[in-house]
Amino acid sequence: MADRRGPVEDDAFLGVSRSLSGRAWRERPADPAVARSHQQVHGLSEPLARALAARGVDVDGAGDFLRPTLRALFPDPSLFMDMDRAAEILIDALEAGRPTMVFADYDVDGATSAAQLVRWFRHMGVELPIYIPDRLTEGYGPSPAAFKTIRETGAELVVTLDCGAAAYDAIASAATIGLEVVVIDHHLMREDPPAAAAVVNPNRPGCQSGQGVLAAAGVTFVLLAALNREARKRGLFSEERPQPDPRQWLDLVAMGEVCDVTQLVGFNRALTTLGLRTMSSWGNPGLKALFEVGKGSGPASVFHAGFILGPRINAGGRIGRSDLGARLLSTDDPEEARMLAEELDALNTERKAVEASVVEEAAAVLERGSNFNPDAPVIVVAGEGWHPGVIGIVAGRLRERYRKPVVVIGIDRAANVGKGSGRSQPGVNLGAAIQAAFEQGLLMSGGGHAMAAGLSIRPDSIPELRAFLEARLAGEMEAVGPEAVEIDALVQPRGADRALYEDFQRLAPFGPGNPEPMFALTGVRADRVMALKGGHVKLDLVGPTGERLKAISWRSAETDLGRRLLSGGGVLHVAGKLKPDDYNGRNGVQLEIEDAADPRAV
Repeated sequence: MADRRGPVEDDAFLGVSRSLSGRAWRERPADPAVARSHQQVHGLSEPLARALAARGVDVDGAGDFLRPTLRALFPDPSLFMDMDRAAEILIDALEAGRPTMVFADYDVDGATSAAQLVRWFRHMGVELPIYIPDRLTEGYGPSPAAFKTIRETGAELVVTLDCGAAAYDAIASAATIGLEVVVIDHHLMREDPPAAAAVVNPNRPGCQSGQGVLAAAGVTFVLLAALNREARKRGLFSEERPQPDPRQWLDLVAMGEVCDVTQLVGFNRALTTLGLRTMSSWGNPGLKALFEVGKGSGPASVFHAGFILGPRINAGGRIGRSDLGARLLSTDDPEEARMLAEELDALNTERKAVEASVVEEAAAVLERGSNFNPDAPVIVVAGEGWHPGVIGIVAGRLRERYRKPVVVIGIDRAANVGKGSGRSQPGVNLGAAIQAAFEQGLLMSGGGHAMAAGLSIRPDSIPELRAFLEARLAGEMEAVGPEAVEIDALVQPRGADRALYEDFQRLAPFGPGNPEPMFALTGVRADRVMALKGGHVKLDLVGPTGERLKAISWRSAETDLGRRLLSGGGVLHVAGKLKPDDYNGRNGVQLEIEDAADPRAV
């Protein structure tokens, strides 16, 4: 997309400069010479070769992209600043029997990181206790109070996972009470690290790993390799206790990477691809139990991780007990896993209701009077009593609706504090902007990464924060330009079949850095249209010669797109993603509609 310059109309795909969702359509740009080389060298079809080139994959990198392996892509752990030191400290503690505790964030990335480290030490004969802060009473990350509680349990060493890189005060307080701290994190951080014994973070200034896209789960997986190397050096493995193979825990890594919405490129792509294969055996009792209560089916996929398993694991930290997810992923007891999975499933149902209420209230606030500025590069919306456990999801929903970065803040008037969470557009670094706002003194705390961020703020400072973010992000949003629907291939209903779907699945798993293929159909009619509960629209797309393709448009009934589909009149251009349709053994496909345009109006 960045390769294309000039007015949208000049390169509008099928002439669509403004669709029913208000977006332009573009053919995803690709180098024709690279695409031809992919066809010749790797034997790919022309549409697939072009799609691969459009994702920035050159001929030399195509093999690792299509068949990623840890052998080819695993980084040297020593390239991570402080990684060797962290491994030495942890193995010293293992050998000395030093009381050690894991401190992790309450989301999927924190839980999967904690479960990996717990399982490695369990293999070595040591059971590490886990401390997860409560989202409502303790907030995000380490605090002096939490470290004091941990020290009072007798712990002498604490390992923070998916947090700690910005915990300057907490880590300084730990030194005064005799608590050593090792930080394993991935969030954006300042030049000067907190005064921990080791700070491992690929986004730490000066780190030479080149792995800044990793979630904490991926960084923890590299830590396990460093622990194996250090323990092997000291002769700690034997026939009775062989070296553990971290690959058995790749399912946990994939969960963390997918649910933290990381860039699925390079080593990260290998972790996710191989992790989903490992997950498909359902060897982790917690993931298996959660998959069953979520009524999942088939081999594990990004969809399963991101939409069935992830939300349920997160539900504990959002509106329940913060340690439920980590306990679920760490247990080897199927019965305990079943009970925890059922509790998380119930909490997730409750979470959905709370989320829907806050989405409705936030949208009402934005659409009241002059609250919404369509030209602003970012939306900041606040409300009293909004549950801090769902504001991140609400920010994501509003970002999808308004197609710009969104920060949602829930205000607690009694405490005079607002807790905020933000979600960003690709190409706009919201985490860096929130960090800058903190450094300017606008926030009580704040940080994150490019696509997501969190903060605490005094309510009176919210207008100042809004102005700061609008000024800070205006240039980035202008550089990114209006959001467009990027098309990978033009097909007709007859050609949008299972063979095409399976051919393009060679590019999976999909996510940031590797978008799911988008197909366009031209001159099709909507037929057998049906409005479903939840605002979904189900239909058939009928081609010029009568061939049909099943399709669905999610949560669109109250939008211009949904209303046009429900009207059923006239031909349309339609863009969407192919999904498998295996109901009753069909082995077919359906199109998840992303957008549509009326050819008469483009």
